[in-house]
Amino acid sequence: MRDKFLKYYLRKEIQQKMLEIAEDREIAPRYGDGFGRRPDVLNFLGDIKDMAKKGATSFHVSEERWTNPLQLKAGMTKRELDANRKGWDLILDIDTVHWDYAKLTAYFLIEAIKFHDVKNVSIKFSGNKGFHIGIPFESFPDEVNGVNIKDWFPEGPRIITEYLENMIWDMLANKILEKENVTDIAKKIEKPKEELMKDGKFNPFVLVDIDTILISNRHLFRCVYSLHEKSMLASVPIPIDKVMDFEKVDADPEKIQTTMSFLDRSKSENNDAKQLLIQAFDWHGKKNAIRGREGLVEVERKMINVPKNAIAENHFPKCIEKILEGKLEDGKKRALFVLINFLTSMNWRHDDMVERLKQWNKSNKQPLSPSYFIGQMNWHKKQKERILPPNCSNNAYYRDLGIACEKHICEKFKNPVNCAKRSQWIEQENKKKSARKVKKVKKVKKVKKKVKPES
Repeated sequence: MRDKFLKYYLRKEIQQKMLEIAEDREIAPRYGDGFGRRPDVLNFLGDIKDMAKKGATSFHVSEERWTNPLQLKAGMTKRELDANRKGWDLILDIDTVHWDYAKLTAYFLIEAIKFHDVKNVSIKFSGNKGFHIGIPFESFPDEVNGVNIKDWFPEGPRIITEYLENMIWDMLANKILEKENVTDIAKKIEKPKEELMKDGKFNPFVLVDIDTILISNRHLFRCVYSLHEKSMLASVPIPIDKVMDFEKVDADPEKIQTTMSFLDRSKSENNDAKQLLIQAFDWHGKKNAIRGREGLVEVERKMINVPKNAIAENHFPKCIEKILEGKLEDGKKRALFVLINFLTSMNWRHDDMVERLKQWNKSNKQPLSPSYFIGQMNWHKKQKERILPPNCSNNAYYRDLGIACEKHICEKFKNPVNCAKRSQWIEQENKKKSARKVKKVKKVKKVKKKVKPES
């Protein structure tokens, strides 16, 4: 058996692919049942050869990128880790004994990522039961709202993972239930039916685990093209549009070709995943009603009270009016996110909102593609939870779009929804006052009419 591992790792093309991904990372070879010393690095092809000769059966690399991985040690403080960390890659770790469900989950996650216009996303077989989906750190912005993203580990990847999990929940659940019902699933996995339900609906993540707990400082994942000790299969990259066609036999080390890479940072475009990051943190901040660094995005602590009647445009604050004018060159996706949540909070009917935003989109210098626009509208229509648009203080959505809010209004209301609701309330109160005055005048006239003249 040892000879099989050695023969495989002596292949130059395998060594090259492993060396590429190992740059700036902590690595750890596994020798059968246990890991070798940590920290360690791979600098040369010969390093892999030497470890393989010593009995290395698999290789594992860190999600984090380091200035000097060899300076890492147990018990380091967050400040010390942040000082050494150069960045981190997003790794979505899908794990389940149910192979078909693993493929479905991977498929929907990739679709959700593509939905945010992320181009540099890759996927590989884990080597045994699941998949790893990755986005390189180079695809994310350097900072959001003054927070350096490199220091946002492990919270950053956890938040994005939870956001994507929430996004695909219904689609994955419905797809699974097309093939079998909850009762049959419960019998198959030998669990009470109640454990498969959450808030009255089927929870697909009882069957499939997208691990967030393991996202922690110095956490490792199996290196691309590394073998798995139990399955003896290779952790091979897969074309993102071929996930559903992939079978484990395709990872036979005797058959694989090293034509594909995983986490190829050279293909990342600047801010490629910015939209994903911002929307994930915005969702998380609102979901947990938290402020400042804990959410990156400042939000109101209270969810919006749905107005009884739709609020008309004449009540919209200047910042929303400015966005609705259109003529935007950059930031149209962020602007659409603001407008959808704002108009939903204004209690606009979905069809009315679509028509108004179609006008807005056409007015921009280069409109968003119909597929992206309709996709966003359909996605938000499916969401049951009504949330506020970003606060006025959120520079990523307003200042970066060239929207200058009126300071005295922003300081008073914090969120454009509250400003619009206040404007409508003032109008309604003024109408009530006017109605009372008219009623009072009519009453006085009626009384005067009844007074008899003196004889």
